[in-house]
Amino acid sequence: MAPSVSELATTTVESITNGAQALKLKANQTEQPAAEPVEVKQNAPLYPYYYPYWDVNEKFPPTQEFEHVDAGSRADKAKPHLLANATTNDLNPYIGTEVKGVQISQLSKEGLDELALYAGERKLLLFRDQDFKDLTPERQIEIANHFGPIQRHPTSGNVKGFPEFHVVYRDQDNDRFREYFTDDRLTRIQWHSDVTYEKQPPSTTFFFILEQPKLGGDTLFLSQVEAYNRLSEPFKQILHGLKAVHSAVEQAEGSAKRGGPVRREPVETEHPVVRVHPVTGEKALFVNKGFTRRIVGFKKEESDLLLNFLFDHIGKGSDFQVRARYEPGTVVVWDNRVTVHSATLDFESKERRHAVRLTPQAEKPIAVSQS
Repeated sequence: MAPSVSELATTTVESITNGAQALKLKANQTEQPAAEPVEVKQNAPLYPYYYPYWDVNEKFPPTQEFEHVDAGSRADKAKPHLLANATTNDLNPYIGTEVKGVQISQLSKEGLDELALYAGERKLLLFRDQDFKDLTPERQIEIANHFGPIQRHPTSGNVKGFPEFHVVYRDQDNDRFREYFTDDRLTRIQWHSDVTYEKQPPSTTFFFILEQPKLGGDTLFLSQVEAYNRLSEPFKQILHGLKAVHSAVEQAEGSAKRGGPVRREPVETEHPVVRVHPVTGEKALFVNKGFTRRIVGFKKEESDLLLNFLFDHIGKGSDFQVRARYEPGTVVVWDNRVTVHSATLDFESKERRHAVRLTPQAEKPIAVSQS
């Protein structure tokens, strides 16, 4: 996730590396890669293999464009391979469904296709009691790759040897949230869709919890489809012909300022303000405060006025958002094309929050056809 999950670890690359070397895999995590037998630090992470790793010398080439066929387009709409033995509970009329009785790791290709369709329809899925966190990294990546090439984040902590992982980490010694937001804001809520500066932004996204505070540390999710639907028809028509610039520049500059990596040159990309989901056909707003910077062709005051209105509209959409609450074994799957989300910093920093994101990329955003 942009600032809400990408800048969460220790203050220097050296201390992160040293910290990772001082940790040992727990004996019961037998499927994780073996670690050297070293002294275990008190109160060490339960999953030290996923301790965030930064290498300022790590560099990626520019992201290459690719042909994308959405997995959901192949799915059986009845979803027999996904939901035959499942129990589901919708959390909100517009977004969010809790799913029990399904193991993502055991789904067939047909089941994964149906998962992509279900995520597009319900925007957000919370799978409970999953074994996903105890799979090998290769298997986790294999599952996510079913939905598209996995984005390699240019600035966040990853796993050494596996740049596909985007690591979320906060504890009493490591709190990049406070560095990023400072104390100049009343709230640290930051609505965003992940890495929308990419030419082909992500779709079906996986986020699995390793450790969670006893209370708090949830994620807010909001339907950009319903945010669009609430607008008047004349206003929708105005938005249909517009494009906006999404920028990675501030994210890269912030990482460099903190002594972190900038693995590839930051990009700026134009996307339609309203996009169409390639499978469901639903229209959704595609702007977010994290990365959207200006409306193409507008003067600054005009652009600021329109974007601030849309950001305010999104931020006030409490009746089309949900609060994803995490439990041990939770895997959250959402469609980044039709949602925005925000972390919530409502827990004590002495508690650890540790999670990992896999972020498959998809098609170039599809604009609304102009009649």
